[in-house]
Amino acid sequence: MNYLHFRFRPLNAEQREILIAQLSETGFEGFEESLDGLSAFIPEAQFEEDLLPGLLPDPNVQVSREVVAPKNWNEEWEKNFEPVLVHDFCAVRASFHAPIPGVAHEVIITPKMSFGTGHHATTFLMIEWMQELDLPGKTVLDFGTGTGVLAILAGQCGAEGVLAIDNDDWSIDNATENILVNNSRAVSIRKADHLDLAQKFDIILANINKNVLLGSMAALQEHLADDGILVMSGLLAGDKQDITQAALQQGLQLTGAKDKNGWIALKLAHQ
Repeated sequence: MNYLHFRFRPLNAEQREILIAQLSETGFEGFEESLDGLSAFIPEAQFEEDLLPGLLPDPNVQVSREVVAPKNWNEEWEKNFEPVLVHDFCAVRASFHAPIPGVAHEVIITPKMSFGTGHHATTFLMIEWMQELDLPGKTVLDFGTGTGVLAILAGQCGAEGVLAIDNDDWSIDNATENILVNNSRAVSIRKADHLDLAQKFDIILANINKNVLLGSMAALQEHLADDGILVMSGLLAGDKQDITQAALQQGLQLTGAKDKNGWIALKLAHQ
């Protein structure tokens, strides 16, 4: 399957963050930021030409594209992927990096096309929240697992059982590989595009995007244990009101928020 590689320049930091959020909702699956621009990748068959012009933040932004094969994408990831450090709690690195000293947990991932390496602010914020959660002995759902990094970390933190789900074949393959590399015996994985499980979870992690979270709010509430915690991200600061209102309609209340570079991660619980 071929991918399209788009380059957008010039963009400032705020424009990059907003464009990433918008592109992720139209089928783009991977992003690489530079000081003055953004590279974005989408399966060639999924690209809709008419959508792109309306997303550009400025008419002066230059756009170029090229067709790349999946192998080239993976080589690009490996060439540019750098370890991510979330305080002294967690380091996310590739197998070709040296171990990171002085951290409580290390997650080793194969950097491919799946979202969630820790480089993006939303994944960083989710990991920050996980540092504060009481994970030992708990059941965890990672809704939209991407690379599997959050599910793997939950297992390392002592979760009794972790279910990772995603609707994307590449993410399932990538997360499965990462789960094996990290010897994450507590983690199981399933391909699914919606929640129809009988199980309730003590903790639900959902790092996706605003539209998916709004559409899944009722199901997330239904699968959250009575005293459970829901942490969600993939959200811009301006999404907070819509998300919290939708949560309230489902009997969930905001109990905490973190922010980084214009992105937010929210913690919710039953009222």
